[in-house]
Amino acid sequence: MEALCSRSFSPPECSELSASLPEPDADERAHSQRLVAALQAEIAAQGPIPFSRYMERCLYAPGLGYYSAGRSKFGASGDFVTAPELGTLFAECVVQALLPTLRELGGGAEIVELGGGSGAFAEAALKRLDTLGTLPKRYGILEPSADLQQRQQQRLVANLTPALLARVHWLQRPPEDDWQGVLFANEVIDALPATRFTKRGGEVFEEHVALADGTLQRRDLPADALVGAAVRHLERDLGTEFADGYRSELLPQLPYWMQAVAGSLSRGLLLFVDYGYPRHEYYLPERTDGTLIAHYRHRAHGDAMHLPGLQDLSTSVDFTALAEAGNQAGFAVAAYVPQAAFLIAAGLEPAFQRTHEAAADEAERYALAQQVKRLTLPGQMGERFQAMLLVRDLPPQALDAAVLGVDQSRRL
Repeated sequence: MEALCSRSFSPPECSELSASLPEPDADERAHSQRLVAALQAEIAAQGPIPFSRYMERCLYAPGLGYYSAGRSKFGASGDFVTAPELGTLFAECVVQALLPTLRELGGGAEIVELGGGSGAFAEAALKRLDTLGTLPKRYGILEPSADLQQRQQQRLVANLTPALLARVHWLQRPPEDDWQGVLFANEVIDALPATRFTKRGGEVFEEHVALADGTLQRRDLPADALVGAAVRHLERDLGTEFADGYRSELLPQLPYWMQAVAGSLSRGLLLFVDYGYPRHEYYLPERTDGTLIAHYRHRAHGDAMHLPGLQDLSTSVDFTALAEAGNQAGFAVAAYVPQAAFLIAAGLEPAFQRTHEAAADEAERYALAQQVKRLTLPGQMGERFQAMLLVRDLPPQALDAAVLGVDQSRRL
């Protein structure tokens, strides 16, 4: 059976070159060509565009971008697998980690999920919260993709009771009024449009996408002041300059994004789960071409120009930068933990036992064991993925003591 790739640096069996990628059908190829034509028109009118703009259009262009079009993204029928798609254990552990905060904040607490995927997490989390008697006042899903929002609505309508469904609402923008509760984001930061940079002759250049003989090609141009300053900040923090030819990525917009999505959370917790590294591991000298990766039908490869609009593009997360952005927005880092340690601390073993006992047959029990392996093994999601908790105005007892006990924020 073909292995399913999580959206991260994938195991060897998921590392096929783009030459071996499956061919799209005629409709899919025509869809990609429409996006390419739109990109070509933009570049012809305005000149080369930053790679971050190219990535934004490939993922989010209305009706054309990867997350804006209708093909399945997640699970066996899509291009990659996320933790909530594997089963309910991930969501149940996250709920357990959030319980002290929700109980501290009481009946007025809200949950906001960024990028709800297929709706699998919301479904499992709400059912578990209901069982525990700790439902939030409201469960908001901030989903920029109309297509994904529709899929989420269909799933939740089909699988939640009317009482649970009544607590769910979809947000068109981040909350503007002050609120208290939890903001949760699984595999969101990696999909923010990334700026690609390189060094040449000691100067900073930014990667762009240009037109050459009617085709899209990458081109390096002198970086503007914002990108240049962001790269110099990295070098100061790392205590060394990047070598000539070194290429990587960063998110200079991250502090502004953080303020936009979480600035109105007056009291509560932010939980980010994603794949990435602390800064000193992210920008290793040997990682000379960054972490940019594409996923297409469970194949991971490095060609960002392959079939625009039909494949996912993402980069690993600099968790030191995420912590800095949280600090600037008024939040303190409470914990930074590899996913395996986070899930185990948050009750993975009792959740597994409870679900194992309720399994209908041996096939379900086998699938459950495979789910645990995918979530926790170092070569799968266990070490590649990290969890970061950021807090504002919460006492220590409002945080899960077991999760705090495995904190590794000293690595940031």
